[in-house]
Amino acid sequence: MSEIAFWQKWVRQGQRVAGLLMRPMTLGVRAIALDEADRVFMVRHGYIPGFHLPGGGVESGETAVISLLRELREEGGLETLEPPRLIGFYHNPRHSRRDHVALFLARVRQDAPRRPDWEIVESGFFPLDALPEGATPSTRARIDEYLRKAEPATLW
Repeated sequence: MSEIAFWQKWVRQGQRVAGLLMRPMTLGVRAIALDEADRVFMVRHGYIPGFHLPGGGVESGETAVISLLRELREEGGLETLEPPRLIGFYHNPRHSRRDHVALFLARVRQDAPRRPDWEIVESGFFPLDALPEGATPSTRARIDEYLRKAEPATLW
């Protein structure tokens, strides 16, 4: 009986490794980050086109909220004024078949504008009804859902 249990343990471990290699799942976080004037913070990366909501990948050992707080600091020098609130969870098949994005609402403040660099070439706060030229369709859709208080879509 113990040989079967030992064998089953190794088969299960092999299945886990194969699953990670063949079907890895990724999780990202983004925020509708609003300042005291209800302007949304957006970034334009140097490696992909368009303006996006700030965010990034959840690193191993991080919670989604900790990852979001880190990304807000890194991408905009932003600090939250209250705990971020989860407002949607999306599948992002344009990135990969196994990619997901958790979207939060965050009330933020920025001590000083972020200086452009190779990763973030432009960033700033924009009125919700006057998003910058080049804001991506997904970014516009998430902001529209927020403004209309609509049920979040399932796809990013």
